[in-house]
Amino acid sequence: MSRNRPSPNHDDRKGTAVDMLVLHYTDTPDAATALDLLTDPATKVSAHYLVDTDGRVHALVAEDRRAWHAGVASWRGVTDINACSIGIELQNRGHSCAGPDGPEPYPDTQIAALIHLVRDIRRRHDIPDRRILGHSDVAPMRKQDPGAHFPWSRLAEAGIGLWPGPGPSDAPPVAGTRQVQAALARIGYGVQVDGRAGEETRSVITAFQRHFRPDRISGTADADTVSRIGVVDSLMNV
Repeated sequence: MSRNRPSPNHDDRKGTAVDMLVLHYTDTPDAATALDLLTDPATKVSAHYLVDTDGRVHALVAEDRRAWHAGVASWRGVTDINACSIGIELQNRGHSCAGPDGPEPYPDTQIAALIHLVRDIRRRHDIPDRRILGHSDVAPMRKQDPGAHFPWSRLAEAGIGLWPGPGPSDAPPVAGTRQVQAALARIGYGVQVDGRAGEETRSVITAFQRHFRPDRISGTADADTVSRIGVVDSLMNV
């Protein structure tokens, strides 16, 4: 079921075509709180849709308008992510509102509704699988959403987004930092290729793992991570 709850927080795309989809979690205790934030002109934050845990979809901003969901972000050198993307918020307590067990899993009903919504959006916009991303992909230094519990592999099984699968058992030795940075940059992450394993590189590796290896997030380029980076690099650049 879809419900309209218009948000005033949007502006003109200025002719930019929609070719990206960015998934978020609300980081709020409930959908009512999220809706209040996303429709309050004082917050200057919005998204095109909010998907509640029970599968209800709230339409907040028209798809031809530029919703304010990504903030300071970049992907493949593009820094105005809001202009080219559809933003979808998923009700989830996230990290800020999580209980003692950490962020909560996403209910099956919610993910089924998301899959239906994304398929509907893609009937109107040419959004390739390689440009279906998480907020932490486009803003790895600032954001963690939609988090390690988000089932990227399930979406890929439904024909939405990319998933590399497990790395091969004969994974190659860990590559040098510069080579890892270069591959991550080719994928789309905003990382300097300078050979220094600093905070930015660790944050980008962590973001990659949240999306493509969420069962073991370390921020380090171990052999399995490097193998998956190679697979995703090839998938992204077909």
